[in-house]
Amino acid sequence: MIHASYIDSFNTGRLEKAAQELYDRLSGCTLCPHQCRVNRIQGEQGKCGTGVLPAVSSYNAHFGEEAPLVGRNGSGTIFFTHCNLACIFCQNYDISQIGRGQEMPPEELARIMLHLQKKGCHNINFVTPTHVNYAIVRALIMAVPRGLTIPLVYNSGGYDAVDILKILDGVYDIYMPDFKYMDPDSAGRLSGAADYPSRAAAAIQEMHRQVGDLALDRSGVAIRGLLVRHLVLPNNLAATDRVINFIAGLSRNTYINIMDQYRPEFRAYECLDLKRRITLDEYDAAVQHARIRGLTRIDGLRIK
Repeated sequence: MIHASYIDSFNTGRLEKAAQELYDRLSGCTLCPHQCRVNRIQGEQGKCGTGVLPAVSSYNAHFGEEAPLVGRNGSGTIFFTHCNLACIFCQNYDISQIGRGQEMPPEELARIMLHLQKKGCHNINFVTPTHVNYAIVRALIMAVPRGLTIPLVYNSGGYDAVDILKILDGVYDIYMPDFKYMDPDSAGRLSGAADYPSRAAAAIQEMHRQVGDLALDRSGVAIRGLLVRHLVLPNNLAATDRVINFIAGLSRNTYINIMDQYRPEFRAYECLDLKRRITLDEYDAAVQHARIRGLTRIDGLRIK
């Protein structure tokens, strides 16, 4: 039987302590590396454009995620509105940049989590949680006594603050961050965060420290651990080889999804190098490099 880590944290009072610490950060917001220091409790908004309450654009049993998350019954995804990154090529820009979604209190978020569990989802998959971690933990405190037991997935863009992740130790069972870039220039031009490479590297190291390599149950469904995503961009704008080098150095048993679905969206036309899809050669070179560096747990392989 799965025993999610947050149940122990609830029983020991650690969840309540984490919720209070995160709430205190909102008065001069330091929930992410941007360190905007705006008073979100008083309605001020920083780069993420969010106050105290989260906004949700949709929730459902999702079957398009990585196989260890989907299993037979799907991953219970909750898509949060807004983001702490400003990617000019975001494929979900209507949610992350324009702000499509509905604000809701933690009580409603708890109800959604229990609804997804009742549908048979293998996990609760929080998409873009970095800027709304307080509300998630507060909702979790309400959901646990009502029977929530399945693993929680932290599905972030990778631009996370290590000190906040340490507060969250014992909350999430599965971390699934992006590692978007290892090139500061691209990170600054394309996502508004030139320090992304160093921040993401430090965050992923902390995530791995907390949960280790991805562990699966007998049916192949993830129960705990780290899963990293990397989107291959045209003309190696992301410095994919260096991203892979870092991941292999972290652990050769890291489960990685090297994604090939880049397409020009939103404001991608502003960058000449982003105006086309990647080629098969570019994708295959990324996968081959991962294999050379000793990574074997690669999701969605195209080549043998």
